[in-house]
Amino acid sequence: MAGIEAQLLLCDAAVADQGGKLHMLGAGWSITSSPTSPQAVAVLLKIPWDRANERLALMLRLVDDDGRPVAIATSEGTQELTMGGDIEAGRPPGVTPGSQLDAALAFTVPSLPLPPGRYQWRLDVADDTFTSSFQVVG
Repeated sequence: MAGIEAQLLLCDAAVADQGGKLHMLGAGWSITSSPTSPQAVAVLLKIPWDRANERLALMLRLVDDDGRPVAIATSEGTQELTMGGDIEAGRPPGVTPGSQLDAALAFTVPSLPLPPGRYQWRLDVADDTFTSSFQVVG
């Protein structure tokens, strides 16, 4: 079975449409200050033909430089920064067998009070993991 491919882009804002396209503003940054500005994690997925019409679990989490989950104090107590769900890519009519199928996601992230250091958004899709790192400066 072929593997899933993914690209994660850090943006100021992003929206994914039903056609598998991402619409982004301020994409491609890797250095920010704290508290961070509201941001988005834009995800472009290439799903193998043989995984079409299969519901794939995904989980996005923020981890620190040591790979530990980042937790933020909220009104409901301390909570890890995670977002999850499922995605399913269908096979459009007329697409050549064996083609990769496009899927796009955009995760909106509020302003975060992160201490200076390196961080990584880690996306798990099915059995694959993809990452995008950034640094918070003082």
